[in-house]
Amino acid sequence: MTDPAALIADMTVRARHAAQQLAATPTRVKAQAVSNAAEAIRAATGAILAANERDVAQAQEAGLSGAMIDRLQLNPARIDAMASGVEAVAALADPVGATMDERTRPNGLVLTRVRVPIGVIGIVYESRPNVTADAAALCVMAGNAVILRGGSEASESNRAIHAALVAGLAAGGLPADVVQLVPTADRAVVGAMLKAEGGIDLLVPRGGKGLVARVQAEARVPVLAHLDGINHIYVDRSADPEMAREIVVNAKMRRTGVCGAMETLLIDRAYPDAPALVTALRDAGCEVRGDPGLSAAIPGLPVASDEDWDTEYLDAIASAALVDGVEEAIAHIARHGSHHTDAIVAADSAVAERFISSVDSAIVLWNASTQFADGGEFGLGAEIGIATGRLHARGPVALEGLTTYKWVGRGTGQVRA
Repeated sequence: MTDPAALIADMTVRARHAAQQLAATPTRVKAQAVSNAAEAIRAATGAILAANERDVAQAQEAGLSGAMIDRLQLNPARIDAMASGVEAVAALADPVGATMDERTRPNGLVLTRVRVPIGVIGIVYESRPNVTADAAALCVMAGNAVILRGGSEASESNRAIHAALVAGLAAGGLPADVVQLVPTADRAVVGAMLKAEGGIDLLVPRGGKGLVARVQAEARVPVLAHLDGINHIYVDRSADPEMAREIVVNAKMRRTGVCGAMETLLIDRAYPDAPALVTALRDAGCEVRGDPGLSAAIPGLPVASDEDWDTEYLDAIASAALVDGVEEAIAHIARHGSHHTDAIVAADSAVAERFISSVDSAIVLWNASTQFADGGEFGLGAEIGIATGRLHARGPVALEGLTTYKWVGRGTGQVRA
């Protein structure tokens, strides 16, 4: 087998050359090529489904959880949604070349800050084959080349999607190397990507806590990542009960394996019917683990352990606690949250604004499900991931988050004294 470091070195050289070509490509050409890629995905539905069936069968044999298999599994509707997401990216405004700031200095020098592509982006991801399409479309429209390293559990699906993407992009006149898929499942390749200083300009991990923690610990290239989606919903005493029930159940049970799923429910002790919210979750098929107050009020409700408050279940499991109003809810989230997505259900706008201003998360919602933590739902077409750090980009990272900027100065012969 090819040495992992040599493989990544070769891929990054080709990606850099493709990125240089792409940086000079007009918006209309990029958009048409990405649209072609969407059509190629639809045309390859049969081949993608057949590949995905092989992946799912192997995942089931390996004993992957239901939530992980749900992330992995494709059907015609999901493939069409994947293609639609790619089309949506093609229709977005191109951030490259946009003026962010302009000023004229007293000496007449005109300084302009403009958006430019980052260059070569590496993405390491697990389970979700749709990331192959989302990442490719976003990176290309933002003027970047991308090197994709998907998980072994989705290898067949990723290859089929990648083949369709490249065919569509090439038909649109873009270099095939603008989107490359690592051709091996050797885990040493991830290490080679982490050490590819000068070859990869930004690395984005999408996957479980183990993967992201490894990337953040070992990377010698810049990383855009989040570790957990320990997301909370706080139901205030002023909340409409029907609204609260619908939001809480949707936030947990719509799809339990996504990073925007609610993991902890916080209920104001003065809310009129806290047991009803827990019962609604249990009736929807969710295992709920409560604090002593809730467990005493609800027969048969298991008591949550200390670890539950710091757990991203990604499954039909949730923890729930009673709190003394919004201040205690904010304090709980500060102790146990992951700065991903947190929400409040309240009719009292003053309480809601207090929550919004005090919860330090990338996404904070009022009277809406945490499952809206998604680039497509934000009107961004798709996302490369949800960033929970404080630098460069935060929240759903889409086209603008995949650019950087440079200053351009236009003078008339100015020299500095």
